[in-house]
Amino acid sequence: MILKQMIVGSMGVCCYIVACERTGKAAVIDPGGDENKILKEIAANKFTVDAIIATHGHPDHVCGNRRIKEATGARIVMHREDSRFFGRPEVGEYFSMLGMEPSPPVDEEVEDGDIITVGEVQLKVIHTPGHTPGGMCLYCAPDLITGDTLFVGGVGRTDFPGGSAEQLFASIANRLFVLPEETVVWPGHGYGGSRSTIGREKEGNPYF
Repeated sequence: MILKQMIVGSMGVCCYIVACERTGKAAVIDPGGDENKILKEIAANKFTVDAIIATHGHPDHVCGNRRIKEATGARIVMHREDSRFFGRPEVGEYFSMLGMEPSPPVDEEVEDGDIITVGEVQLKVIHTPGHTPGGMCLYCAPDLITGDTLFVGGVGRTDFPGGSAEQLFASIANRLFVLPEETVVWPGHGYGGSRSTIGREKEGNPYF
């Protein structure tokens, strides 16, 4: 598996390009702005993008979905709970305050345990509600893309609509900290660093 991390947009989102080495098929995860930069990276590597995956529905992580979809024809994938939550008019109106474009309608809804296939790469969906109702992490050992659930030395905020601190801490403790300690954590923002491991976060994350 090829995994490339890019910092994009006005809110410093960690966007990921995950690609299959043999087929060149790829997924763009959380294109939160700087779409030209993302598309140039795709073209430079001759990837064929067939999925745009949202770890969650906040506008800073999905504001590039439309442009990437128009350029590649890829399907948009999101957890079922976030697809429906962010489709509610009152939720969209609240988050419009961020001044970022929401995602177009989702093409494929996934749930916990589903596998998103990208060429020969298999990304397992781990539902981790708390930051949002349908927040999810993507696991392909030894790599774990955590979105805004778990950061390096931090955790996602829970004060936006749909957030729950109780759910977030349970998600991290019961769904992520049970993974092998050598699992590489790739966060949704690089606030405390660009990557970590589950073992390091279990030992040193101040929220636990």
